[in-house]
Amino acid sequence: MTYSLILVDEPLPHVRRVTLNRPEKRNALNHPLRGEIMHALTAGDMDPDIKVQIVRANGPSFSAGYDLGGGNEGHEYPHYTAPGEGQWPRHVTETWMSIWDMSKPVIAQVHGYCLAGGSELATGCDLVYMAEDAQMGYPAVRFGVPDMHFHPWFLGMRKAMEMFMTGDSVNGLEAVEYGWANAAFPAAELEAGVLAVAEKITKLPLDVLQLNKRAIHRQMEAMGIRNGIRAGTELCALGTHTQSMANFVGSIKNNGLTGALDRRDSQFGDYRTTGSDDVVVDDQPDAPAPSGSIDYAG
Repeated sequence: MTYSLILVDEPLPHVRRVTLNRPEKRNALNHPLRGEIMHALTAGDMDPDIKVQIVRANGPSFSAGYDLGGGNEGHEYPHYTAPGEGQWPRHVTETWMSIWDMSKPVIAQVHGYCLAGGSELATGCDLVYMAEDAQMGYPAVRFGVPDMHFHPWFLGMRKAMEMFMTGDSVNGLEAVEYGWANAAFPAAELEAGVLAVAEKITKLPLDVLQLNKRAIHRQMEAMGIRNGIRAGTELCALGTHTQSMANFVGSIKNNGLTGALDRRDSQFGDYRTTGSDDVVVDDQPDAPAPSGSIDYAG
């Protein structure tokens, strides 16, 4: 397959790296980009010479979320998901949980903003390493319900509740403190830190790596993570029918996507309203969009 939205290289023996390469859109996750990510990771999982894979991104952010700005027009979902109510949250959850089901470990290397769908991609990986100043969160809780409810599993009930009630993000150091990430590095040292971990992993035999990855996941599944996350997709679908979601979609009609997101976040003083060059351009409202205004992948 020829890729147009990712780069694939092998920076060390037995290490494959997939780089999201849509920097002009803060690596907003449209259907083609998600398809290329999963195709490349699947190819690496099948390659007998590869022991560990890394997902990272070019540009100022890991990913600002799902694409709302026209990037899905004319593109189908990258893989089949049973249609009907809640198809979108089921679809993206199946996408990222398929990383969970791969035989080899996958590392997320997170810098800049990692929001909404971007945080789902990172959390679906087996190991997460962040820049200390990276921001990971789910601002879409300010108008709807997340697709993939991994927060209580990796952050604990109290912090997960706070993030769902406020839409606030956490930085890399905080993500480590709460258990969402393995370690945080100064931004300039992130790549070297991740490669050092990857190189250490390659010292183990592949058959042992495969079994040990599965051992951890089976314990999490015995505690109910897979059923819990799947149940959450139904709540996400229910959330698309709330008055708050209708109000947000109406705000897009009246103010445009940029204006609607500005209005959403201005009272909090974050994300698009920080004045930073790293302002967020995309995240995902899981609700039907008015025709001609935004892309809704659901």
